[in-house]
Amino acid sequence: MSITAEYIVELFERDARARKRLAALLVSDPEVRLSIINAVLRDVATKQDLEKLREEFHLELERLEERVRRLEERMARVEGQINLLVKLFIAFNVPVLVGIIGILLKLALTR
Repeated sequence: MSITAEYIVELFERDARARKRLAALLVSDPEVRLSIINAVLRDVATKQDLEKLREEFHLELERLEERVRRLEERMARVEGQINLLVKLFIAFNVPVLVGIIGILLKLALTR
């Protein structure tokens, strides 16, 4: 049986103590430790990354607020138009209703 990288990895997967010893050995070497730190730092967010994300978030929030403000303005106009429509409906139908009531009263009183 030949020793392959795959076989070595399998051995380390099975032996937690050996993994810890290997990790301790690797981090004790300054060059290896620096390589590991640099590899990990590529995945870590910096203050600049967070500030950029914060600025992007605020810009998106401002855009969203602008959209909400425009929708509120449109809704206010629609409400005004509906109120006008209701007033016009009442204004045109009240005389008709008064006329119908008058006719019904006349018919009821003339019998």
